[in-house]
Amino acid sequence: MTTSTLKNLPKNTVELEISIPWSDIKSTYDEVLQEVIKEAELPGFRKGKAPKNLVVEKVDKTKIYEEVIKKVVPKSYAESVKTHSLKPISSPKVEVLEAKEGNDWKIKALVAQKPKVNLKNYKEKISKLNREKAVKIWLPGQAKEKNKEAESKKPTLDEIMSTLLSEVDAEVSDLLVDEEANRLLSNLLDQTQKLGMTVEQYLTAKGKTTESIRAEYAKEAQKNLTLELALAEIADSENIIVTDEDINKLIEKATDSKEKEKLKSQSYYLAHLLRQQKTIDFLYSL
Repeated sequence: MTTSTLKNLPKNTVELEISIPWSDIKSTYDEVLQEVIKEAELPGFRKGKAPKNLVVEKVDKTKIYEEVIKKVVPKSYAESVKTHSLKPISSPKVEVLEAKEGNDWKIKALVAQKPKVNLKNYKEKISKLNREKAVKIWLPGQAKEKNKEAESKKPTLDEIMSTLLSEVDAEVSDLLVDEEANRLLSNLLDQTQKLGMTVEQYLTAKGKTTESIRAEYAKEAQKNLTLELALAEIADSENIIVTDEDINKLIEKATDSKEKEKLKSQSYYLAHLLRQQKTIDFLYSL
């Protein structure tokens, strides 16, 4: 039976040390080996008919144990998460501590938990922003008494998000920040490659260093994640939901059949985007 200990780290990060019994490792190893034997092709034998001892002599044990890790670690991690009633919001960062034949294996998993989100007086602040921007504009040639028909301003999305951000308290795990910063760096790499440049050339042209761009992206990642959590918290508290009808309407707007099929396969992501948009619409209505 898998056992684990839990250690709480700063910023809603948890460290799990998990012990996986050798009996689980051995049985999984035997399962993987059987699959290897079925696919093995040795001289003088038909595929899958070579004796086990000959296959074992030829096979790379390291490769088999890599497959064992892929099978046992997620299962043991899931059991530990359930045991400790954790609520992870990202994939764990896993490190194998001990993995010797005949002994229990030990792994360490760093887990980012969902932080408590304090929205403070966001409704009051955004409502005030909306009122300040909703000034009627008098247009030349238009009677002043018909001012109600004139166009009115509204805050930009950046103004709404900045105001919301100023009211949010949430301790975001460094694991999440690093993950998001890495995604931004990966996007930068893709962009520079399309321009026929290296990242180093791009940074030199911009007068930046690897350290400065990393710090810049970490700050942006913190902002993005805080806003993401805030919007989700508002959606939950205001019971903002997305229906199948909402998703289908969006999919039907696609004119190409292949695009429609692609959107159908991404329905979960579409639901996430639609819920965010509904939440933003709610903020504009305050």
